[in-house]
Amino acid sequence: MSFLPHIATEQIEQLPMAEFHGEITVVEKEDQVYRQAVRSLKAEKVIGFDTETKPCFVARAPKNHMALLQLSTEDHAYIFRLQQLGLPDGLADILSDPAIIKVGAAVRDDINGLNWYSRFNASGFADLQTIAEKFGIEEKSVRKMSAIILGIRVSKSQQLSNWESSKLSDAQLRYAAIDAWVCREMYIKLMSV
Repeated sequence: MSFLPHIATEQIEQLPMAEFHGEITVVEKEDQVYRQAVRSLKAEKVIGFDTETKPCFVARAPKNHMALLQLSTEDHAYIFRLQQLGLPDGLADILSDPAIIKVGAAVRDDINGLNWYSRFNASGFADLQTIAEKFGIEEKSVRKMSAIILGIRVSKSQQLSNWESSKLSDAQLRYAAIDAWVCREMYIKLMSV
């Protein structure tokens, strides 16, 4: 199977919208919900990976720390609120486990941001930007790669929203879930070619 190296915005707009039909769980503290999330994720072979940070619109202002870590299985997205939770050992163990493939885009930047919360030895990460290149795909954004690889349109309408808000909206949660889930789906598709 061959993939387009590039895709135009007009072509993306014609594609069906990406939809995540699985469960979304928000994790804010080390409780039963957190422990169940860690157990579930540790049982997976491949999970989608992404993070969100509240944007800063002021020049030369210090950058915000990451607000969310999203990890997704085929049918369950876990949204970890890092500013409330930090990066506990169980979560760091998943990010350090070479047997669990964590798939994202530009993962090095995300790993560096997560290390602010807690130092861990990142292992088992797969960067879609590098993998897609091997298939002749020259686009680097999740939106364009998902259009080329999966034939779906990922909305970026929530990208610049306030990820530190005391309550995340349904639109924010769906966006965050899709961003991690779609990375997993692209990896599965590319590895099956």
